[in-house]
Amino acid sequence: MTDRKLYRSRTVKMLGGVCGGLSNFFNIDVTLVRIIWVAAVFLGLGSGLIFYVLCWLIIPEEKPLVE
Repeated sequence: MTDRKLYRSRTVKMLGGVCGGLSNFFNIDVTLVRIIWVAAVFLGLGSGLIFYVLCWLIIPEEKPLVE
């Protein structure tokens, strides 16, 4: 079993990196995650936006790569 952890992306982000982090975690395209999130915002009457902000606050940002 792998030790995968969920982090907000530092590189693949538009706002807070939540969608980029989820796409990395589930190994799917970030565009698909963003489309699902936008649909959740409109179909859930804004509850998707509240959930996004909560994820932005709760999920830690990935550590920077040391060069």
